[in-house]
Amino acid sequence: MQDTNNIINQFLPISLAEMDRVKLMNRIDTKFAFGKNTLNQILTLLTEDYFVLEINGKRGMEYESLYFDDSEFSLFSDHHRGKSNRAKVRIRNYVDSNLFFFEVKHKVKGRTDKHRISTPSFHAEINKGEQALLQSVFPTTKELHANITNRFTRITLVNKTAAERLTLDFDLSFNYQDQINTFNSLVIAELKQERINRNSPFYMLMKSRQLRPYRLSKYCLGIFVP
Repeated sequence: MQDTNNIINQFLPISLAEMDRVKLMNRIDTKFAFGKNTLNQILTLLTEDYFVLEINGKRGMEYESLYFDDSEFSLFSDHHRGKSNRAKVRIRNYVDSNLFFFEVKHKVKGRTDKHRISTPSFHAEINKGEQALLQSVFPTTKELHANITNRFTRITLVNKTAAERLTLDFDLSFNYQDQINTFNSLVIAELKQERINRNSPFYMLMKSRQLRPYRLSKYCLGIFVP
């Protein structure tokens, strides 16, 4: 089987600056999950329809996230119960760009509205500026604290003709209460669109393989790990 790096090198590259046209901070997210053993097969079938994000000559990027929740795990519970108005709160480290952002992903009635501000590093308590952003996006009286970290590799593809991004996350690891757990055989794909387009090349590929959309959160996955 071809090496994943060799396959993603067959894609035409796109830079961060060129990706401005598909920021999609307000969007519809559709997730899929499949085994890593099928990743290369899927990538091979997408080379004509997507660009791949490249930063400093690298195409498989490293990400780290630090998630926040209250003592009752309300944000986790909201997602697990499928609540229509919910949020995820995290600091994300875009490792290859050496950038940290405090991010609030507010999901309401099926749409994801993402807000973020720059922050210097990971920290366990939300600072005043971050608290102001949180309250403006998702007002809460709960006191949030850091509770879990994860790390993964991401390939980001950009549709050549439509406002659409596709992220493919794999080699996931979680550190929760000093216990490290890994999911080396799992790939989480997330299709980000202005509105659902089932004629998307990736969506159609998933349908042809009988892979249906799957409601999955990396944060919840890490909390569920025994």
